[in-house]
Amino acid sequence: MCIHHGCKHPALDRRRFLIASAAAGLLAACGGSSDGSGAVAALEIDRSTSCALDGMLLADYPGPKAQVHYSGLAQPDWFCDTLEMFNVYLNPEQARLVTGMFVQDMGKTDWDKPVANWIDAKTAIYVFGSKRLGSMGPTAASFSSEADAQAFAAQHGGKVLKFDEVKPDMVILDGGALHDQSM
Repeated sequence: MCIHHGCKHPALDRRRFLIASAAAGLLAACGGSSDGSGAVAALEIDRSTSCALDGMLLADYPGPKAQVHYSGLAQPDWFCDTLEMFNVYLNPEQARLVTGMFVQDMGKTDWDKPVANWIDAKTAIYVFGSKRLGSMGPTAASFSSEADAQAFAAQHGGKVLKFDEVKPDMVILDGGALHDQSM
């Protein structure tokens, strides 16, 4: 009890304060970057990087890849296709705290052997319904520039969309709208 003011609550002693401070520091450190900025940085694919959904090796397949970083986890979930990323992220059962999402800028990397060129998935521009196929068939091409997305759509077909315009029924992985070439 607090003896100075006659309060009825337990006093916050030095030991409890130090324990609480240490716990707060540890929680703040989870999910942050090593540079101290708190920003999550995209990682690079290597020969052993595999898809979180099906175990496919990302480096072996064409088309844009994705990575989703979650609070408290050092490694992201990798996806061999942008549609898989959307399917997981837009799933109402997805409750983990996302600290960063990245896709490859297909305006700056080779479609058949994409490497590096990671951009923020939420600011990327997407082309849905093009004739270009990714690792799992139809995919959403990702771009940092709307002009690049429009040029891609003019050449390969498809509809240009912003992240917020993508809806769960557009990324169902069992076929359906994904195989509708009339988009």
